[in-house]
Amino acid sequence: MDTSNQLQKSAHLLDDLESIRQLLGDDNLQPPLLTDTVEQGSDEGQIPMLFDQVGGKPQAEIIEPPAPPPTPAPAPVAAPAPAPASSVQQGADVMLHLNDELRAAAQLIMQDVIDDFAPHIETEIKRRLDARMERLLSHYE
Repeated sequence: MDTSNQLQKSAHLLDDLESIRQLLGDDNLQPPLLTDTVEQGSDEGQIPMLFDQVGGKPQAEIIEPPAPPPTPAPAPVAAPAPAPASSVQQGADVMLHLNDELRAAAQLIMQDVIDDFAPHIETEIKRRLDARMERLLSHYE
C-alpha cells in the first residue's frame, strides 16, 4: 500500500473541506463530531427530481381545473413594465434557495468524508491507546 499517496489524498480532502467551510462562512462554528449525522429525512433544500411534485401536494390531491371556453382575444394593450422591486425580491429568493442547496450539498459531502475517515480515526486512536497503555504498564512493572 502506498502511504504517501494516501497522505496526499487525505491532505487534499481536508483542503476541500476547509474550502467548503470558508465558502459557507462557517469560520466560527465548531467542526461536527464523529457521532453527528446529516438528517436524511429532511428534504428541505434538496433539489427536486424531474418526477417529483414541486407544488407540495401529493398527486392524488391535484385536480385539473376544467379548460375555460375560448373567448375572443381583446385588443392588445401595452403591458405595464414589471416593478423592479418584485424582480429584486425574486433574485433574493433565488439566491437564498441556491444558498440553501449549496449548504445541504456541502453537509452531505462533509458527512461522506467523516463516514470515510471514521474507521481510520478509530484505528489510529486504538493504536495510540495501546502504545500508551504498554508504556504505562512497563513503567509500573
